[in-house]
Amino acid sequence: MTRIHLPVRLGLRTWRLDSRAHTPRPSAWRRSVLASGGVAALLVMVSCGSAAVSTGTAATAQSSGPVTLRMGYRLNLTDTPDLVGVSNGYFARALGGNVTLKAQTFNAGPDEITAMFGGALDMAFVGPSPVINGFIKSHGQALRIVAGDVLGGAELVVSPAAGISTASDLRGKRIATPQLGNTQDVALRVYLAANGIHTTVQGGGDATIVNADNSTIVTLFQQRQIDAAWVPEPYASKIVDETGGKVLVNEASLWPNGKFPTTMLVASTSFLQAHPDVVSHFLKGLLGAMQWINANPEQGKTAVNNALLALASKPLLHNTLNDAWAHLDFSIDPLASAMTTEAKHFVQAGFATSVDLHGIFDLRLLNKLLKQESLPTVSDAGLGSTS
Repeated sequence: MTRIHLPVRLGLRTWRLDSRAHTPRPSAWRRSVLASGGVAALLVMVSCGSAAVSTGTAATAQSSGPVTLRMGYRLNLTDTPDLVGVSNGYFARALGGNVTLKAQTFNAGPDEITAMFGGALDMAFVGPSPVINGFIKSHGQALRIVAGDVLGGAELVVSPAAGISTASDLRGKRIATPQLGNTQDVALRVYLAANGIHTTVQGGGDATIVNADNSTIVTLFQQRQIDAAWVPEPYASKIVDETGGKVLVNEASLWPNGKFPTTMLVASTSFLQAHPDVVSHFLKGLLGAMQWINANPEQGKTAVNNALLALASKPLLHNTLNDAWAHLDFSIDPLASAMTTEAKHFVQAGFATSVDLHGIFDLRLLNKLLKQESLPTVSDAGLGSTS
């Protein structure tokens, strides 16, 4: 049987779980990353060459000997298929006994990409903006998007006590996001700019953007230390249900047909080339978990809540779980057509001057699996890797 290690991971330090609740403090390494900005630290790591990989096709050769797959994910409902995939054994059964899966949790995507560049992760479930940053800063070499995971599930929640009822009321306010340069951080900056409220990556501008762990954001909201937050589910619903916050913007309202990617699966290019069979089997496990959740939503809710209880000792209240679930769409399709818009947002937010995403997708293994399962294949929107 596949061995699975389930450490809770914050930055690059690991705390293993036992029956007692843990409240680990961020390591000095992670504090330095946050102090300098997760994106800035990532750029330094790339420039030092720590993410050097070779190019080439995802081969079909089988891995010989035992393989360890180090996978990153987050304690969000926008990671439901991966949480269930680990906790309910979908990945273990698909990978088989020759692969050891080491699953590690993170607060937000920039830390996952930094870990991948540092050689600590082989695959990760992460949002579009950190993926774009990792791709362009490694000159298209370090990673590939190999599947979708979750669409939707992010909102801008505001405090009625702060007198916020329109976008213009956000001027001069303190607004939280999970991490500098993560997908919700970029979405907030673009939304503010579209409404005449300008911010800078360095922290200045017409509104103050506060970066904090998702759970900390809920506490800050309760203590009225922030006025608003752009966060993924379930944290948006937690703020509404537990603090009386109001949804000012459901991000779905800003996208065609209400569809936008929140989580996708990326693989380091080196691991994809060395172990395409492992990636294929992992994709099969992901697809299985996703199909089961979509066919059994009530059981899926229970399963993901049990996973959150095991990993963080904090299951969701029934109302919060239901409210958040209504905003989520579990899809193996990464919605590649949206990535051009995501790239434009990344530039508009001030994190890059230009973006070329050609080659960021490698959906060949996924589409091969979908054909085998007699399911529709998915498009890379002309951004796929062909070599």
